[in-house]
Amino acid sequence: MNNNKIFHPADSGRAMAGTGLCPVGPVHANLHPPELIGHAIRREEGSLSSGGALMVRTGLHTGRSVQDKFIVEEDATRDAVWWGAINAPLSPGSFLRVCDHVRGYLNGQALFTQDLYAGADPAHRIRIRLVTTHAWHALFARDMFIRPPAADLAAFEPDFVILHAPDLELDPAAHGVRSTTGVILSLERRLVVIAGTEYAGEIKKSIFTVMNWLLPEQDVMPMHCSANIGPGGDVALFFGLSGTGKTTLSSDASRRLIGDDEHGWSKDGVFNVEGGCYAKVIGLKREAEPEIWEASHRFGTVLENVVADRDGVPDFTDGCLTENTRACYPIDFVANASPDGRGGVPRHVVMLTADAFGVLPPIARLTPAQAVYHFLSGYTARIAGTEKGLGKEPQATFSACFGAPFLPRPPELYGARLAASLARTPVTCWLVNTGWTGGPYGTGRRIALAQTRALVNAALDGRLDDVPFRVEDHFGLSIPTRVPGVPDSLLDPASTWADQAAYARAAADLAARFEKNFEIFREGCAPEIREAAIRPRATM
Repeated sequence: MNNNKIFHPADSGRAMAGTGLCPVGPVHANLHPPELIGHAIRREEGSLSSGGALMVRTGLHTGRSVQDKFIVEEDATRDAVWWGAINAPLSPGSFLRVCDHVRGYLNGQALFTQDLYAGADPAHRIRIRLVTTHAWHALFARDMFIRPPAADLAAFEPDFVILHAPDLELDPAAHGVRSTTGVILSLERRLVVIAGTEYAGEIKKSIFTVMNWLLPEQDVMPMHCSANIGPGGDVALFFGLSGTGKTTLSSDASRRLIGDDEHGWSKDGVFNVEGGCYAKVIGLKREAEPEIWEASHRFGTVLENVVADRDGVPDFTDGCLTENTRACYPIDFVANASPDGRGGVPRHVVMLTADAFGVLPPIARLTPAQAVYHFLSGYTARIAGTEKGLGKEPQATFSACFGAPFLPRPPELYGARLAASLARTPVTCWLVNTGWTGGPYGTGRRIALAQTRALVNAALDGRLDDVPFRVEDHFGLSIPTRVPGVPDSLLDPASTWADQAAYARAAADLAARFEKNFEIFREGCAPEIREAAIRPRATM
């Protein structure tokens, strides 16, 4: 049966089920990449690169509009959501007015729909129906999520619907939102509405927020992390925010990739939430990241805000539109990807940070309590452009659970679930600094990717099991005294600074930042987590 077709108004009911829409124009349901790309080119939504990728631009919004995200305040969410700067409430009445506005607009457009899964484990899977006005956004979603077998589409009934109107502006006065843009989740109605932004990451992260809401009630730990599998079946998780190396380090030819960004951890093991990758490609080099490079040049890939020359050759060094350039592609574009998006219980948990102050060690072993503490802290340095409004200079930031913008529930709940997951089976935890050494940003240098890979590979391969460790003074971190293939001097961050007193002051300053940030979580944490917290030491 061919479930990929164009429905006309009279017979579009199946494609529109659960959406509340009655379109007057054609509905392009579950089209395959060649068809979607053809529509995108004809509609002047994008152009093809020399390698065949679809190159698109997202206009004003080149990253997530964090101030425009809302969760509808309903019976199911009122006492359960982590309300505040991350999750702003929207009244049910305002949401209904937004829905009426968006549906009225969508009903008058030619539409593209995609029926997809989130969750590679069938026991923890949801069915998604995207309705959008852009062919390229339908291709993005098809690349990003899990594509059901054709046999599953005939009776597909969505668990969550996304109404996507990127060209439609909202009215703050009429709709109760902050601007002309809105990313609104009704977890009770199981509906996501996105309007006024073409940035495709809003689609991806809205569904991740949904999974962060649903999975804890299923005894599953939702995680903003990448994951891969070693030759012996050992699973490693890589937590980290954008720019810390999460995608890069998990894309290793010697290990099978489970996924690059979003996962669940159940008692049976790890599963990918998605079916694709959304790699940051600013500065992408073939020799450093061959898997991502090859995928970024294939037909079916979406290149977002990447600049090309007259011949369509992408220039990954050009950040004139944004530093947050992206490639979205199906995970099977990576040659060594796991075919089912699943793996066993993790053997290693790696927490990545790009320390702009240059004081954290390039690798340290964590106790389980320290791992939960650093998970709740979520420290890194944001570098230009993964969110709207960031400047060119890096900003030290703490993002709870390495993904605060996607947490609908209080961070302590996810911290407790991580602690429970770590207690189920032996797991070795690591903190890896992919940031600076020898001084802060602007003075020191960024740790070479080859050195970080050597550190991570040594940890995952068990080559640090018998190496002596010592506890450094400022953060209580256990650092190895030697790592094969890495200079001993790199392992001790203090020794890389010319001015030891300056290092001590910088380390004390960062420790104080950790301490201040943790105050919001302290009372909700178990005693062992509070004991593992970083405390500033006296400096000269």
